[in-house]
Amino acid sequence: MTVSFVCRTESALPRERLFDLARSIDMHLETQADAGERAVAGVTSGLIGQGQEVTWRARHFGVPLTMTSRVTSLHFPESFTDEQVRGPFKAFRHVHEFEQTARGSIMTDRVEFTAPFGLLGRIAERLVLRRSLERLIAVRGLYLAGLPDNPQA
Repeated sequence: MTVSFVCRTESALPRERLFDLARSIDMHLETQADAGERAVAGVTSGLIGQGQEVTWRARHFGVPLTMTSRVTSLHFPESFTDEQVRGPFKAFRHVHEFEQTARGSIMTDRVEFTAPFGLLGRIAERLVLRRSLERLIAVRGLYLAGLPDNPQA
């Protein structure tokens, strides 16, 4: 069974800048420093692009995890999608959408995932995973949205 959620983040940044921050490996590492996340294969720094992959290693819930994601769709500066090709989920898909507004932009994150392990996975989805992933995506969005409109940030 697939679990999904949506996070919307408003920012004063232009959507082009927010788009690039969202696909920056370096920014991802910065936002996931608490989990000790590292990019260990594929694109390990800079901006990830269409068809490219990155392999992440991190510790979540005290468990070491490795996940490889591929950018399966990229339409600058409107949207991009990354999907797990190997990793802890039965399926994981993250659609990032960007809309220009009068005061900056809005980033919408649409996440769909399915945990492994049948019934135990479904229980984990409901009790822990959904809330934890939603919080991770929301906090990451707020971090990116709060960065200055400066290419060095």
